Amino acid sequence: MSEARARLLDTASGLFYSEGLHSVGVERIIAAAQVTRATMYRHFPGKDDLVVAYLTQADEAIRAQVDAARRDNPSPIDAVRAVGRAIADSVRGPRFRGCAFLNAAAEYPDPGHPVHRTVLAHRQWFLDTVTEILADVGDTDPAPAARHFVMLRDGAMAAGCLTDPDPICETFLLGIEGLLDSRERTRREPVT
Repeated sequence: MSEARARLLDTASGLFYSEGLHSVGVERIIAAAQVTRATMYRHFPGKDDLVVAYLTQADEAIRAQVDAARRDNPSPIDAVRAVGRAIADSVRGPRFRGCAFLNAAAEYPDPGHPVHRTVLAHRQWFLDTVTEILADVGDTDPAPAARHFVMLRDGAMAAGCLTDPDPICETFLLGIEGLLDSRERTRREPVT
């Protein structure tokens, strides 16, 4: 990645996350990144391309977090907890403004739009990954539990930027524990 492209993407990412996608114009990004209009359009043919690059970068960061949680926690239960803690830590972050993907979906509701498709691809990856981790826990039908986890996460991400994040994160992490406890009880109960 060229230095100018990286500066454009970093500048746009900060502005998009803090102020919203539609409210930040290309001229503002160009000025803040201190590049020319030609440089902007050489790297990103249009603003939508820059928004997709911003979301792709956010996706890559989340994938790296989840990969680290799985790598550093060989026990699948501990991996689920570590993913939950990483989410809670982000919600407690000083500049937290919600989920970049949920925010983008709200601003780009057309399911055929490249930005919306990028959001859906990320969400599908996250759901598939949580399903896989829960299957490793030993869950015979991990899909409902994974959907539950994702809904807990979505709620924490939405509520965490509206009020004090500490009780939100506590509730989110307790929800994950309840989900794991429920899965454990299901595995121990004899099938009749």
